[in-house]
Amino acid sequence: MAHREEKALVDLRQVHFAYGKREILSGIDLTVHRGQLVAIMGGSGCGKTTLLRLIGGQLKASAGSVTVDGQDMGQLGTEALYALRRRMGMLFQFGALFTDMSVFENVAFPLREHTDLPESMLRDLVLMKLQAVGLLGGHALMPSELSGGMARRVALARAIALDPMLIMYDEPFAGLDPISLGVVGQLIRRLNDALGAASIMVTHDVVESLSIVDYVYFVSDGRIVAKGTPDEIRESKDEFVHQFVHAEPDGPVPFHMKAAPIGELLMGEGGQ
Repeated sequence: MAHREEKALVDLRQVHFAYGKREILSGIDLTVHRGQLVAIMGGSGCGKTTLLRLIGGQLKASAGSVTVDGQDMGQLGTEALYALRRRMGMLFQFGALFTDMSVFENVAFPLREHTDLPESMLRDLVLMKLQAVGLLGGHALMPSELSGGMARRVALARAIALDPMLIMYDEPFAGLDPISLGVVGQLIRRLNDALGAASIMVTHDVVESLSIVDYVYFVSDGRIVAKGTPDEIRESKDEFVHQFVHAEPDGPVPFHMKAAPIGELLMGEGGQ
């Protein structure tokens, strides 16, 4: 979908990252263009969320470069980093709403933090964002009064409050019923297109993701092991992709941790 000749909004080149001696990412190459909705998929603990943190500047790569809108995230000072972050939106896993704030105040929070807008304009912007996610009528509710799907939509309205150039989603479908999942998925697609933004979505939900995204990266053991459009992913003969897409227990990703044969262990137990 994206204009490949244009400079990527997000560009990762040979990115490595480690916690001490434990390597999490090893030689990641990844690009996201404006207008694209890109999914990052893979098993738990493979480094997907670490990628979001690197792109958002919470972490710095051990080697390689992470560039957002032409700026190297590893070289930015605090002031420049915060200025760039104001142009990013983030939807955290399970929404992460402020429980002691109303729906209205949750969405208003980034506007109050990062702008000096008069209250009348701020109010109009918040109501417009809530209208965009179908929750204008719930502006006075508290998070405890919302369903899981409604809370996720409020979090989405908060993520787009500043009309970001880049929106990141960490497991946006986790814990949602099928109807809410479909609603949130279509909202993510429509809002990305309406804003002319780029979106990166870390997710395990293969079916919903392949119906809305433009491109997919599969991560395993800290490396990109497969990538392609939804059609290319569906038709892929790659063993890892096939196992993940079809939720098969047997394949390159083992169900069982490495261990001695259970018979030997049981016999050993019995002999003690």
